[in-house]
Amino acid sequence: MSEIPAPPAFPPPPPPPGGPVPASSDRTLMVILSYLGLLALIPYLTKKEDADIHWHAKNGVGLLILDVVIMVAWWILDRGLAMAGVPCGGFAIFCLVWLALAGLHIYCIIQAAGGKRPRIPVVTDFAEKSL
Repeated sequence: MSEIPAPPAFPPPPPPPGGPVPASSDRTLMVILSYLGLLALIPYLTKKEDADIHWHAKNGVGLLILDVVIMVAWWILDRGLAMAGVPCGGFAIFCLVWLALAGLHIYCIIQAAGGKRPRIPVVTDFAEKSL
């Protein structure tokens, strides 16, 4: 009878530098976190070795910056309208903008989980150049 060779005692060597990065088991979780506000900082700071996850994280951080800019602009507009005697004037606008931002986050999560790279016109360009 022939003997079955024993498995190697050591794990296989890691791939050579510059080669493809093996897909991680938490890829889907990380791309979803990339588009959930402050949670985008988790993959941005921890998954720099995976180019795809890092791209989504940069895009998500850019989207977070857009959220903050819009919220600050709304706060200033709302205070200005309140001083002008229109106390609830900005509320309807804020609700529509918030729904649009929430829809954009959901769209990006669905696209990213499906393996695509969603491009947000100004945000993605800013993220690719600055972050």
